[in-house]
Amino acid sequence: STFSAAISACGQNCEWEKALYVFDVMALGKVKSDTIVFNAAVSACEKAGDWKKALHCVRVMTESKVEADTITFNALLSACEKAGAWEKALQYFNKMAKVGV
Repeated sequence: STFSAAISACGQNCEWEKALYVFDVMALGKVKSDTIVFNAAVSACEKAGDWKKALHCVRVMTESKVEADTITFNALLSACEKAGAWEKALQYFNKMAKVGV
């Protein structure tokens, strides 16, 4: 979608705040998000090394009943790794196994 492309472009250019802004605009406008859009948002947070914002995106994803996939968890784990949050990375790695990713 256009939204996922915009989020990805912002994330790839280290403009994660703009990526999350686009993500928030989607939510406010009641635009239905899919796994690709959420993955773009989580990846933008990962590039910034912000595991808390990445986790927030994953939580919103779960609340929206959008299924997380390998890309989602890899980006979340990478965000944790970049921030030195290895305990969180291990926690989400274990969650991956529980949900069958």
